[in-house]
Formats: sequence, C-alpha cells, structure tokens
Amino acid sequence: MHDTGPEPIATFCGNCNCGCPQLFLDPAAPAEKRVRITDDFGQQVQMSEDQFRDLVAQAKSGALDDLAALIA
Repeated sequence: MHDTGPEPIATFCGNCNCGCPQLFLDPAAPAEKRVRITDDFGQQVQMSEDQFRDLVAQAKSGALDDLAALIA
C-alpha cells in the first residue's frame, strides 16, 4: 500500500494566505486519528471518523448554534 499522506477535504476561510484551518482525512492513520483538523497556528485535533460524524450531526441539528452566536 502506498502512503500518500493526509488528503485535504476542506479549507475554512481560504480568503487569505494566513494558513487557514483545514480538514484532512488520513487513511493511513490509526482509526482513532483518521480525521485531522488543523488551525492557522500549527495546532491540530485528531479524531475518529465516528467522532467526526457525531460532530457533523450535532452541527446539522443546531446543537452548536448557541456557540456560533456567542463568538459572532
């Protein structure tokens, strides 16, 4: 199997050259670390695909709307 590294899935912001946060999928990583979100400061969060699916489901259901309003 040829390891090509993490695959970029999405870039958040993307309107500048500041190193915008990105979402990656790394098929070669252990199952609990396949999804990676990086920020523009070089930090990262790694999670399983199931954890990411849960995050997306909560966002879609509106569970994170209050947080978005607080930081707006």
